[in-house]
Amino acid sequence: MKVAITRRLSPSINQCELTHLSRDPIDFERACAQHHQYENALRSLGVEVISLAAELDLPDSVFVEDAALVLDECAILTNPGAASRRPEVDAVEAALAPYRDTFRIQPPDTVDGGDVLTIGRTIFVGLTDRSTKEAIEQIRAIVEPHRYEVRAVPVTGCLHLKSAVTQVRDHTLLINPAWVCQDDFPGLDFIEVDPGEPSAANALLIGGSIIYPSAFPRTKARLAKAGINILTVNADELAKAEGAVTCCSLLLDIPG
Repeated sequence: MKVAITRRLSPSINQCELTHLSRDPIDFERACAQHHQYENALRSLGVEVISLAAELDLPDSVFVEDAALVLDECAILTNPGAASRRPEVDAVEAALAPYRDTFRIQPPDTVDGGDVLTIGRTIFVGLTDRSTKEAIEQIRAIVEPHRYEVRAVPVTGCLHLKSAVTQVRDHTLLINPAWVCQDDFPGLDFIEVDPGEPSAANALLIGGSIIYPSAFPRTKARLAKAGINILTVNADELAKAEGAVTCCSLLLDIPG
């Protein structure tokens, strides 16, 4: 059984961290409605949704992906790169503890879950303002007994690795080649985003389908031409907080 851990929006989301965007007011009610649509999209793909309570004092806490890396064998709790986000991890740890043995990235090293892309037995980790080489070494030490390979990937021009590249099929990645280099993902196939939609590389793969934002119609057309099954959601309000569809859930398989 596939489970998604999500978290309701904080009413303080307009105080979110921003790195690459100018602040644009977020319509809280509209953002909540879009997040509800996203959760329903997960359910429509057969995913059980566990929705955590909103955190009033944690503006970015809806982006639960940044708090953990979930593997079949364990979960690694992150130490987020933005200090304001570090208290988010405790509630995520409590939600994951019934399903996985947990480990924590130890300070001062930092990593955000949005910088981690797992493809089979390879874990790609973006080198960004939020994630350090030393944290990557901590991840490598934790997963080594489980025979994962960990690769560091330089990222430029965006917040996280998964702002630049995500998986859309078993051996296919959706990528913005201006922000990350295809050569860092050997043996995989690529669909490039439309050049006029640089932020279009974030998609959430579940089974044989992806959840994908409605804001990028030209890249969506490229995905459809490649035979990708697409479930479209509106996500423009959370995009103002540098959020995307992968950010809003932690996916894990549990015995059903």
